[in-house]
Amino acid sequence: MNQGTYPLAAAMINQINRLDLISNNLANSNTHGFKEEGLSEGSFNNYLNKAEKNNTQASKVNTVLNTIPKIDNKFINNSQGAVTPTSNPLDFAIVKKDVFFKIRGEGGETLLTRDGAFHKLDGLLVNGSGMEVLNADGDPIATEDGFGVFVAVAKTDYTNLERIGNNTYRVLDNEKVENIEGNDDYVLQSSIEGSNVNSVHTMVSLIEAHRRFAQSQKAIETIGEMSKSLIEKLGRG
Repeated sequence: MNQGTYPLAAAMINQINRLDLISNNLANSNTHGFKEEGLSEGSFNNYLNKAEKNNTQASKVNTVLNTIPKIDNKFINNSQGAVTPTSNPLDFAIVKKDVFFKIRGEGGETLLTRDGAFHKLDGLLVNGSGMEVLNADGDPIATEDGFGVFVAVAKTDYTNLERIGNNTYRVLDNEKVENIEGNDDYVLQSSIEGSNVNSVHTMVSLIEAHRRFAQSQKAIETIGEMSKSLIEKLGRG
């Protein structure tokens, strides 16, 4: 196989991953509290350098493949979404970065979310999926009309979280979670935080990813046609 097809094929795989991620961002542009995800891309050289530091001898295959682009990291954009006032006392918006509401998952574990569009179910405050919203003691919050409700919040970096679905996170290390006693500086009642996805910018990124995929695909087809032509000429010779 022509060595030029390796980086092109890898680039196509990267663009497929980008398309999936960007499409998910776009689909959640109207999801309360949603934070868009991004990908960073690097070359295989980075991994070769790490191998050399560990006294691992680079092989011929490593040398050939060292220019192949590779998805290096997935990250979450923690910028604030637009906060919109509502007339619903069960709506809550967080106005600080890296701060989350605490909810109880189906297995009883404490999960985190930025989506503050809550409602009442059997006298308890729950999120859109029916998960109980927790107070500072980790207990479900009972409410009649929503007024005077204290919703506990916790702070941690997104690198300490694993996304579950589109809007819920599992904590990786509880030691890195700060439970905040008062929420006056962090939460607005009767308001809701929107998604931080810019629909126009995301659509442009989607088109760009499609173009890059098509360019790599076309280049591979061109290499294939050139190789075929060369083989036919050698055969006739």
